[in-house]
Amino acid sequence: MSTLKTSLKTYRENANMKQSELAELVGVRRETIVHLENGKYNPSLKLAMDIAKIFNVTVEELFEFLD
Repeated sequence: MSTLKTSLKTYRENANMKQSELAELVGVRRETIVHLENGKYNPSLKLAMDIAKIFNVTVEELFEFLD
């Protein structure tokens, strides 16, 4: 089973952005962002791309699946 590794929290904190602010920008609940940051939720491709666009990075810079 693959494990999701994410640097989302680092990018969000470096942008001085709250979880709720990011959630509103991408159209999800704050809890979704919490689960993403904790690696407990696998984002859809659209959500991953929307988040990457906000931070002007690639999806691969934010999310990585480890075997």
